[in-house]
Amino acid sequence: MKNIKKVAFVGNYLPRRCGIATFTTDLCESFASSNPGVQCYAIPITDIEEGYQYPERVRLEIKEQELDTYKAAADFLNLNDFDIVCLQFEYGIFGGKSGSYILSLLRNLKMPVITTLHTVLKNPNAEQRRVMDELLAISDYVVTMSQKGVEILHDVYKTSSGKVRLIPHGIHDVPFIDPNFYKDKYGVEGKIVILTFGLLSPQKGIEVVLRALPKVIKNHPNIVYLVAGVTHPNLLRHEGEKYRLSLQRLANELGIKGQVIFHNKFVSIEQLKELITLADIYITPYLEETQITSGTLAYSFAAGNAVISTPYWHAQELLADGKGILVPFGDSDSITKAITRLIQNEVERHTMRKNAYLLGREMTWNKVAQQYGNLFAEARQKRSAVMRKKIPMRSLDEQPPILPGIKLNHLMQMTDSIGIFQHAKHNVPNFAEGYCMDDNSRALILTVLLENLGTTINSLILNDLATRYLGFVRYAWDEKAARFRSFLTFQRKWAEDNFSEDSHGRAVWALGTCIGRSGNEGFSQMAAEIFEYALKPVSSFSSPRAWAFALIGAQEYQRRFPGDRSTLNSIEVLSTKLMKLYDENCSTKWKWFEPVLSYSNAVIPRALIVSGQGLANEKMLRCGIESLNWLITVQTSSRGYFQPVGTDKIFKCGSTKPIFDQQPIEAYSTISACLKAYKTTKDKRWYNEAEKAFQWFLGTNDLGIPLYDPVNGGCYDGLHVDRVNRNQGAESTIAFLLSLYEMTNITNIIEAFKEPILE
Repeated sequence: MKNIKKVAFVGNYLPRRCGIATFTTDLCESFASSNPGVQCYAIPITDIEEGYQYPERVRLEIKEQELDTYKAAADFLNLNDFDIVCLQFEYGIFGGKSGSYILSLLRNLKMPVITTLHTVLKNPNAEQRRVMDELLAISDYVVTMSQKGVEILHDVYKTSSGKVRLIPHGIHDVPFIDPNFYKDKYGVEGKIVILTFGLLSPQKGIEVVLRALPKVIKNHPNIVYLVAGVTHPNLLRHEGEKYRLSLQRLANELGIKGQVIFHNKFVSIEQLKELITLADIYITPYLEETQITSGTLAYSFAAGNAVISTPYWHAQELLADGKGILVPFGDSDSITKAITRLIQNEVERHTMRKNAYLLGREMTWNKVAQQYGNLFAEARQKRSAVMRKKIPMRSLDEQPPILPGIKLNHLMQMTDSIGIFQHAKHNVPNFAEGYCMDDNSRALILTVLLENLGTTINSLILNDLATRYLGFVRYAWDEKAARFRSFLTFQRKWAEDNFSEDSHGRAVWALGTCIGRSGNEGFSQMAAEIFEYALKPVSSFSSPRAWAFALIGAQEYQRRFPGDRSTLNSIEVLSTKLMKLYDENCSTKWKWFEPVLSYSNAVIPRALIVSGQGLANEKMLRCGIESLNWLITVQTSSRGYFQPVGTDKIFKCGSTKPIFDQQPIEAYSTISACLKAYKTTKDKRWYNEAEKAFQWFLGTNDLGIPLYDPVNGGCYDGLHVDRVNRNQGAESTIAFLLSLYEMTNITNIIEAFKEPILE
């Protein structure tokens, strides 16, 4: 350790409530205690906006969903000459798909990386495999806490044996004393205590133990089942105490409320030691086999508990050869028999306790910290001979674009309790123009997408805005006509006979996005109530844009319900209609669906690309790409800038393209279509075209004037021949924000994976 002066431990950290936070804290503190000459720091992953009251050892925080904070952490570690980074890896604690954001930190580090794997999946999905493969490639060594983990790393991930180390889960060193020593302190003196502890979640299988107890209690009424621990924070955030309350109801129904204690507290280490010590029997009734490591099992076993467990991977290994009792998953009768056996056979129970305790002396944190220290020294020595990869400077064409932060100030100013106003005078809502269906649908799509982006925007603000926009869409639905009304006055009156096919299509798009992407189940359910009825009449429309909007909405819906035959049939019908139009109007010089180009043009090829990919229809996909390619050519100026078709007159086949007025909605539809083509084909040209269209907002246009207002996040309404339209209406502002979302999202993906991935 003489060459190691600074070590950083990256992972969740106390007081955040989770098993990895406890592990990282214990490992860091134990290593620091064993190596007083080494400076030990923690860099935690923070999942809540307000953060945590971390101890002084924490030097820097990483915001889970903010990619820039991962890059900043890498800079901090390099700048301060850390010798070792010890990473705690679990897919769910890092931002990005399958935790991919952590890769952007690791790629830029100059020092050795030791990664402890808290999950090793035998059957990862494509994204999980991709993240794990790169993580294994970057890490100098990886640590797993079970032999099963070693086997999976070798067999599934083809990791070389020299890179993998087996170090057990650490445990706190407690004396081997009689369980009765602490029972009076917790009011369970004279009781046989069965213990389960840890963060509560349905995967823990507590209900299986509860169903096993009545038969045990009948013969041994002095039993108490103690369940210690708070509900998992993620579960609590989304479902509240639903699971805990269901367990309490079950205990009541089984007539065992008097023998069940829920200690609903996140206990300190000292309290945890006492609770483990007072237990006569410890149970881990997990419901799935693929648990590669369990801290609660390690703590209890090594403290000298007699353990009953289901045969998940870690338990199979730790409790083999009679060191505990393994019972089948979800089998209450087997748990009844195992508990009864240990209660009635004290010799077996105490022998099991003693053997577990003796074996556990090799798992104490000071010995585990020593093993990590040896590995740190080995990695440092190895790295001193061979430097890690170079960190080259990247040229402008290799760097991600510099994007503005997402600001919703103007969007919020344009929104009242009903929805978003249609127009503005400068940056002030124009009440006289009222509200329209198109803009509220667009705004609903935006807020749902931002919910999944993981920005610094308060989720409560997004939820509040989305509630208003969805409420407007639902209010606009006319059940008798099976159509959406389009215009609502400021006096809250619908304009007569104002059904618009394109507005209807946008509403279907918004509803499908709600169903397919929103994490708010109430939003999804409300949208689902009318989605099918709203989609059905679109096939009778004549507008190809309405078909395209609805197609995108139907594909969004299928993200959640891919097997819905009715929706799939609508996709086939509408995309066939678009193909028919293309065949009828396409020529060598005019590769388009109509004899004119009007507005929101790129949405049509985007819809065909989406449908072609979803239906595995090569011709459809090819026509979508071909028509988009032609449109890009038409929309490129002589200087190479994005130059959308103007709206001051109609652009007919064979006529001169109108240049002004250029509209933000055209830039957005082009960006979105190009990025869809990029994700589908992996051809970087499409990404470059999307970036070019985005730069139009920022001033790379015919007038050299930005349309984006950085002060309030709004966008001007268009580009005239000699000026910008200074009004900041809803359509323009939402078009910019949707464009910024698209560019931010793809940049995050590229930075996390070094290349695009398919959605």
